[in-house]
Amino acid sequence: MIDHLVYAAPELDAAVDAVEERFGVRAAGGGRHIGLGTHNKVLALGPRTYLEIIAPDPHQPEPDLPRPFGVDGVNRQELVGWAVSCDDIDQARADAAAAGFDPGAVIDGQRQTASGEVVRWRLTSNALAGGVVPFLISWGSTPSPAVSAPSGLVLESLHVEHPDPALIIAHLRALRADVEVRHAPKPALVAQIAGPTGRHLLR
Repeated sequence: MIDHLVYAAPELDAAVDAVEERFGVRAAGGGRHIGLGTHNKVLALGPRTYLEIIAPDPHQPEPDLPRPFGVDGVNRQELVGWAVSCDDIDQARADAAAAGFDPGAVIDGQRQTASGEVVRWRLTSNALAGGVVPFLISWGSTPSPAVSAPSGLVLESLHVEHPDPALIIAHLRALRADVEVRHAPKPALVAQIAGPTGRHLLR
């Protein structure tokens, strides 16, 4: 199952405004990724799927390591990654590695909400680089952000564009991620989302 799509931007509020203008629903919630130098807002795309809008957090000091998803170098709003949910992430990671693609070590993630609550999850480390190959994520006993995120949008489809489709298809099979892969000159993620303003592509 697609857990969420990651939409990066140079500035969070501007991206939230642009997404609301285009799709008709305003992102909310989210919080700050302390130590990573980023913050986010979220929108539900279904009962267990959501859109994460992420940007550098100007109220945090520069992090020791590069910000995730290549956010440091983002100069426009774009889809930069996606996640596949799983219950047993350690087993799913081992299965993927045995099938030919290692998504990296399982690491802990967390963010702090505006109320001070800390939300925790586990994910594979290929999340840090982003890209068209998904990372694995497990929420454990934590409810999916899709449950409390603003609703009204539906993810109708997601496809990957890449100059070497066969390579990406092999990686997706290892991760048990079933989306279409199309040949294109540059890597890209393309989502079709329906909402109050109709159907639009987000890439």
